[in-house]
Amino acid sequence: MDTQNNKSQLGHKRPKHLNLIKIKMPVTAVVSIQHRVSGIILFLSIPYVVWLFSISVKSVYGYTEALTILNSGCGKLVNILLLWAITHHFYAGLRFLILDLDIGIMRESAIKVAWLVQILVLVTLALLIYKVVL
Repeated sequence: MDTQNNKSQLGHKRPKHLNLIKIKMPVTAVVSIQHRVSGIILFLSIPYVVWLFSISVKSVYGYTEALTILNSGCGKLVNILLLWAITHHFYAGLRFLILDLDIGIMRESAIKVAWLVQILVLVTLALLIYKVVL
């Protein structure tokens, strides 16, 4: 009860809900959230990748069926999504490993490294899409 009086005396008003769309998050937060999302995507894609691999090694027909799936429009979109998830998770993971070594902890350098991660992901993804998907 004493805590409630202290909060009301200080004039703290807690938000009832946070609208994450209206909040302008810093690039470091965006990279962190994308890292988590890419990890979830990679984890959830394991059955799909294992299924494609299993049908591709069964026979020549299975291999051509897997290629047909991968070369379809939906398959290409899934490929692009998985390539994004792999590249982003890799570069953001390196960023977090560097942060664990207390390198780039300061705000300015953390922002620069987060932007570097975003740029590296886009460049690598563009090259992979050009070479692998198209």
